[in-house]
Amino acid sequence: QVQLVESGGGLVQAGGSLRLSCEASGRAFNSYVMGWFREAPGKERELLAAISLSDSNTYYVESVKGRFTISTDNAKNTVYLQMNSLKPEDTAVYYCALEYSGIYIRLHYYEYDYWGQGTQVTVSS
Repeated sequence: QVQLVESGGGLVQAGGSLRLSCEASGRAFNSYVMGWFREAPGKERELLAAISLSDSNTYYVESVKGRFTISTDNAKNTVYLQMNSLKPEDTAVYYCALEYSGIYIRLHYYEYDYWGQGTQVTVSS
């Protein structure tokens, strides 16, 4: 079993930055795919960024390219999402997720096996 605990959300003004953290526990942190999703009211949960822990391959959705960066600290079993140049439309609940097979980066929320509790990010204009 894997537990994911997120932190780092909050309220920020447009143009500001936040860093989200997701600490994993329960299994060795070296062969999964980790993803950051967000869910806004009335919208489907969408993948923002993902990283393959085996080869550090990354994926970003077009809307966050150049603004968000996903990274890991394997010694701390933690994945981060650095979010810069935040916009009001980035307001959502953000979730980290783990895909257990780690074979390739999967793009849909239903393909991920474990989820964090979610953290609210609110960007004011």
